Amino acid sequence: MTAPAARPAITVIVPGHNVAPYAAKALDSLRRQTLQNWIAVLIDDESTDGTAGIFDEAANADSRFRVVRHAERTGLGAARNTGLDRVDTPFLGFLDADDVLTPTALARLVGVLDETGSDFAAGAYVRLRPDDSGGYSPGTVQPWVAAATAPERRATTIDAHPDATANIVAWSKVSRTEFWHRVHLRFPEGKLYEDQVVAQQMYARARRFDTIPDVVAQWRIRADGSSITQREAQLDVLHDCLEAMDAGLHVLESAGHRLAAQARIGQMLRMDIPRLADIARRHPDAAYRRALGAFTREIWARAGTAQDSLDEASATIVAAARLW
Repeated sequence: MTAPAARPAITVIVPGHNVAPYAAKALDSLRRQTLQNWIAVLIDDESTDGTAGIFDEAANADSRFRVVRHAERTGLGAARNTGLDRVDTPFLGFLDADDVLTPTALARLVGVLDETGSDFAAGAYVRLRPDDSGGYSPGTVQPWVAAATAPERRATTIDAHPDATANIVAWSKVSRTEFWHRVHLRFPEGKLYEDQVVAQQMYARARRFDTIPDVVAQWRIRADGSSITQREAQLDVLHDCLEAMDAGLHVLESAGHRLAAQARIGQMLRMDIPRLADIARRHPDAAYRRALGAFTREIWARAGTAQDSLDEASATIVAAARLW
């Protein structure tokens, strides 16, 4: 059994449900970190495949892995909260058990926070897509991710850097544990897209945060189509998606971060609504179009100057969606 050589600096919370085909690579990405004084809390959310065995094997071989098993499936938000309850290190981060961290991710994010004293640091990420060989290949940093994380910024705020609101995923960030306690952050439970509202709460409540352009995580798009974002044609998934976007936007608006709210609306109009509208046009259930249409009209009414940021193609799609 191996053990860390120094006092742990960071706890990485790793939830998983039926991720046996991917979990070993996720855990291996932790072992390969250049920063080695970490702890990983592995939450098996009532898996019925080999996930529990992979987690147990990792913990038996390396004392840095700690396994928690849910007797009933609770969902990603509740699983992450289970991990939060077990953090006693200065820093915390997240890794979904079907994704991977790049080797320098923890060292870079923790290192920047050590230098700046900021509440959290966010890095870039890429999609990990199925390839022709039967494996997965990383893509490039998408424009909205680059706008959120590049160039490197130290001790910034959401008012100074409103485009950061596009980085809404939990696993691209490392935070001071004290920050989560101070502002009482928890993930919504029983909902998908649970990290969106938490991300906007982080931006709205942080005294300052850092961004780095380094790719810190690879986000897997599963070949079997079981990823949440691959199930957006389901009406219940759409409802959770729209609810999460609205809740995150409300956080920014209610906290008085007008520029950040406008930036987030612009991102929705250029990216989220066109993506969902493409599904809606082909969807057999008119309720899908009605739900997206109602959301689009509400967002458009709050858009203000964000309306002017649309390219012609996005403006055409949004105009059509407003009529549904």
